[in-house]
Amino acid sequence: MEKGFFQKVYEVAMQIPHGRVTSYGAIANYLGSKGSARMVGWAMNGSKNLPQNLPAHRVVNSSGLLTGKHHFGCSNTMAQLLESEGIKIEGDQIIDFQKVFWDPAVELVLS
Repeated sequence: MEKGFFQKVYEVAMQIPHGRVTSYGAIANYLGSKGSARMVGWAMNGSKNLPQNLPAHRVVNSSGLLTGKHHFGCSNTMAQLLESEGIKIEGDQIIDFQKVFWDPAVELVLS
């Protein structure tokens, strides 16, 4: 049976390394759905209901802004999780975004 889009998003998100981040658009592009960044965002929002601990805090917008932070309960939770992994945040913006950016299209082989 064909995996659903959300399940494919979750499989990519599970592979984001500790101390790195990716974007909604980068995941969508990797999955062959360029332009579906919003769908990836919906998947990340729905991930809180999953039994596994998905690192949704490692998925941000294309400029490194913590746009999904309101889905983590407290407005500081997403930033705190990223900072605990060594990622510097200032005003909901990842500092040195390109240095910590993980592109699944470069890092993963599509299976």
